[in-house]
Amino acid sequence: MKILINEKPADIGDGLTLGAVAELYKNGADVLILNGFPAAAETLLKAGDELFLIRRGETPTEEELEGLMAARHTPGVHALLKRASVGIAGVGGLGSSVAVALARVGIGRLVLADFDIVEPSNLNRQQYFTDQIGRYKVEALACNLRRINPYVTVKTHCLLLDPENIPAVFSGCRIVVEAFDRADMKAMLVNRVLESMPECTVVAASGVAGYGPNNSIATRKVSRRLYLTGDSVSEAESGNGLMAPRVGIAAHHQANQVVRILLGEDV
Repeated sequence: MKILINEKPADIGDGLTLGAVAELYKNGADVLILNGFPAAAETLLKAGDELFLIRRGETPTEEELEGLMAARHTPGVHALLKRASVGIAGVGGLGSSVAVALARVGIGRLVLADFDIVEPSNLNRQQYFTDQIGRYKVEALACNLRRINPYVTVKTHCLLLDPENIPAVFSGCRIVVEAFDRADMKAMLVNRVLESMPECTVVAASGVAGYGPNNSIATRKVSRRLYLTGDSVSEAESGNGLMAPRVGIAAHHQANQVVRILLGEDV
């Protein structure tokens, strides 16, 4: 009878238990998931069952992880994402969250650029941990991304971006995500990419502070190669600081727009 084992079709004999199949296909598996739920080893299997066989603490091979992700995204979608190269300018609240989302969907190559270090105040919204305080953000984030998906290529640049180095840093990137705090840096990055990198699209952000209405965060197409996420008015100030929930909403808008562009949904 036909079943799925870790998202791959398998043809097994009738009357087999979950434990018996685990011994055949992944000896030593100590977490047995049947049709989405943990199940006992003595459970009898039937045609059409879906199994996940897991060894606690084991990192899946690249082939296993790719197969699982392709099954979730559909193979054609996953192949397009895997071939993509995306740059992220600034890896604070927005940029670190965008990077995590894109690593989880399997973007093939991420280019991270930031000169800053992890500070205690960053932990209210940025994708770092207390034991990473004092480390350069790009290095700490690369470490975290490897734990999420070790098969994504991560290139780090620990530097202050300027008009001279931007084209070289993001060379080969189809999309650059603008994730700065300062308005002058945002404008500089957007203008430089649009002027000097004609094949590159920018996904920028403006207005993500505070705890305002969820749905005031939106993404709009400004021009052929520029998208802008946020409410365009919310600035960080006393009583209206940068906070994880709203920054996260905006960051995932940016990440989803990256995916849409890569898949041809560019409007």
